[in-house]
Amino acid sequence: MNSTAPRCVWEVQATLGEGVLWHASRDCVYFVDIKGKQIHRCSPDGSVRRSWSAPSQVSFIVPVEGGGLVCGLEDGLYRFIEESGEFVPLRQVESDLPGNRFNDGHVDAAGRLWFGSMDNAEAMPSGVLYRFDGAGAAHAMGTGYVITNGPAISPDGRTLYHTDTLDKVIYAFDMAPDGGLSNKRVFVTIEGGGYPDGMAVDVDGNLWVCTFGGWRIDRFDAQGTKTGTIAFPCSNITKLAFGGNDLRTVFVTTARKGLSQEELAAQPLAGALFTFRSDTPGLPQHALRLQE
Repeated sequence: MNSTAPRCVWEVQATLGEGVLWHASRDCVYFVDIKGKQIHRCSPDGSVRRSWSAPSQVSFIVPVEGGGLVCGLEDGLYRFIEESGEFVPLRQVESDLPGNRFNDGHVDAAGRLWFGSMDNAEAMPSGVLYRFDGAGAAHAMGTGYVITNGPAISPDGRTLYHTDTLDKVIYAFDMAPDGGLSNKRVFVTIEGGGYPDGMAVDVDGNLWVCTFGGWRIDRFDAQGTKTGTIAFPCSNITKLAFGGNDLRTVFVTTARKGLSQEELAAQPLAGALFTFRSDTPGLPQHALRLQE
C-alpha cells in the first residue's frame, strides 16, 4: 500500500467534519460540518474557499444529475442553492422524529441515494438505512442502528457496505439491480482503537474505512482482509472521497467533537480537511437522478 502522508489543506476546525465530496466538473471539494451547521467548498489545494450556514445540522451533500446539489438536513432532503445559500425542501424524511438526525450518504451508479439516520444523542437504536430513488418516498432498507455510517458500493454494483459504528461492525449486503438488499452478513469487525466511520471503495474493490478515535484509515480487500493503514496526526477521521483528474487524490474530513481541551491542544489539526495521494484510483462520483 503506497500513499503520500496526509497533508492539511484547510485548517477549518470543524466540530464534526463529514460528507466530503469531489465535484469533478467544478474541480472542487465540498464537505460539511454537521454540528457546526456549515457547508464548505474549496479548490483541491484548499484555496478559493467559501462557506454557507445551514438552518439545521447538515449531514451530507451530493450532486444532482443535470446540475445542482442535494443535502440532508435534520428533517429530510433539501436542494441547496449555492448562489443564494437557500435550502429548498425536496422530501421530508423522519420529520416526526426530532431526536434523530441524518449522517452519511452515497449515490450509486443508478443515481439512487443511500443515506442513514441516527439518534442525535447516540444512545437509542432509532437509526434507519434509507434508499431514495429520486421520486416518491425514501425506502427504509434496514433498522435498529444507533449510528449509521458509510454506505459504499462495490465496483460491480452487487455489494453494498454499511456500518454499525457503535458495534464496530461493517456489514455487506447483496444488492439487486433494482436496489433490493439481501444476505446481510458481517464483512469485518474493526479491531483495536477507534470506531468505523465513513467509507469509500476503489477501482480494485478495496474498502477504505475511516476510524473515529482511531487516528487512521484502514484498507480492506474484497474478502475483508486488512491490507494497509494510513496514519493521521489527529484522532477523529470521519470520511474520505477519491478525486482529482486521476481519482488518486484522496480528500479526508476530521472532527474536534468529543476531544478535551488538552486533546485539542495536542491535536491542533483536529477538524481540518486533509489530502493524500493513493496508489489506487477510486470510483467516480455519481449524481442523484431526480425524477420530478
